[in-house]
Amino acid sequence: MISLSKFFKEKQLAHVVVLLLLLLLLLIGGVPGYITGRWQWKQPPPVASLNELREIRKTGLNLPDWQTIEQAEQQIGTGRWSLQILKNEELQSQAILLLHPQNGPMDQPEVEWTDINGWGRSRWGKWDIAQSRSAQFTVKRPPSSGSNAETKVEARFFRVSTPQETFAVLQWYATPNGGHPSPLRWFLADQLAQWHKKRVPWVSVSIMIPMEPLGQVETTWTVAQSIGETVQATLMAGPL
Repeated sequence: MISLSKFFKEKQLAHVVVLLLLLLLLLIGGVPGYITGRWQWKQPPPVASLNELREIRKTGLNLPDWQTIEQAEQQIGTGRWSLQILKNEELQSQAILLLHPQNGPMDQPEVEWTDINGWGRSRWGKWDIAQSRSAQFTVKRPPSSGSNAETKVEARFFRVSTPQETFAVLQWYATPNGGHPSPLRWFLADQLAQWHKKRVPWVSVSIMIPMEPLGQVETTWTVAQSIGETVQATLMAGPL
């Protein structure tokens, strides 16, 4: 059994490593900006696929094997999202797909999951989260990338209970090279990309799958994994 003192030491070490990485990135990006007077964070490189990302709010995603029943642009918290109701005949399942794409070169992921929680409470009156865990799945890179390798996505997976319905929820920030639920991962990747005059575009993904009231969220994992892989693959092959 790991002692508490060892556990906290390991956590402290992880925090120190992250802080050192952030300091290194600031030094790398800051010194040239200080010398030239052109600060990187004030004038970041453009996002190549920004127009395609913005279009997601208006049209949603066309997902293989999933029929779109309804799609609309929805104000959720501090941003505009695409809200899409999907149906899959083969899996005999429905899902709500919420997408919040990057909207500008200075736009960065921050409070999307908090916004979703607030939206859920205002819509249903209660939004109780339980059975939360980390979830992983892999997606093949699109042929246009010139590689057949797979990329990994890590997401948040949990159950949400409301007075009317219960949902299994899968959330992550999708990027061209995978995905992760923490905005810090995107920040580090984007800072490194900016050093090479590039950017890392992103899309917040939140998938809600209706399930048995107060049931076990694991019973929906097969469906959640399937639609999660499809959404990530579609984004990588298109807007990202």
